[in-house]
Amino acid sequence: MNKPTTPARENISPSDLTFGLSTCKRCLWLKYWYKISAPLTMPLVGTLSSLQENIFRGVSTRDIDASLRPGRITKLAEFVKSKHIIINGETTRWRILGKYDLVAENDDGTVALIDCKVSDSARDSGEFYSPQLHAYVYAMEVPAVGKALSVASMGLLVWKPNRVLGDSAENYGFGVAQSYVPVERNENEFLRVIQDFITVLEGPFPDAGPTCTTCNYLVQRSGVDA
Repeated sequence: MNKPTTPARENISPSDLTFGLSTCKRCLWLKYWYKISAPLTMPLVGTLSSLQENIFRGVSTRDIDASLRPGRITKLAEFVKSKHIIINGETTRWRILGKYDLVAENDDGTVALIDCKVSDSARDSGEFYSPQLHAYVYAMEVPAVGKALSVASMGLLVWKPNRVLGDSAENYGFGVAQSYVPVERNENEFLRVIQDFITVLEGPFPDAGPTCTTCNYLVQRSGVDA
């Protein structure tokens, strides 16, 4: 498949750095060059995310986790966009564009990035989500416009549903166990991931991922390679 003169989108979504490369490079390539992607229906994600984010508005960082620097949550669900990404001294066409969950202003003038999750998945680890959080940090520290921020920490705020609450049809809810998972900064690893990501996008039409359900469906449906 030939590439158009320019990609359909030149802004890299932080979540694609976590999920895109680890699933199917062909689907990733099609998403950026042709804006083609399989429909994804997750009706409760937006509702749960908004509820989780809003409960922490104005909350002290130390009430979230004692390891965080003193500060307070001041920003919720705002978009950040980076300057063009530079790889090996060359300016690429690509930027980071995404919407973070929570940002705290620390008393020392730095900020803390907190990414919210409602999940019981074993993959909710700092290592798995590290590329996504690093991308937000990159856009905050190398912004396309505005003042650069100094990000002192980043981490996951995980709600794991574990019980049902309430005693009537009008008063049921889910209880959760909350945990904070710090994510260590590793700039060299992030640059490696973003370089691999851009190499895939700028390269030829990739092979399908061996476990990609979308590509496997198309193969079975048509009887030929997707």
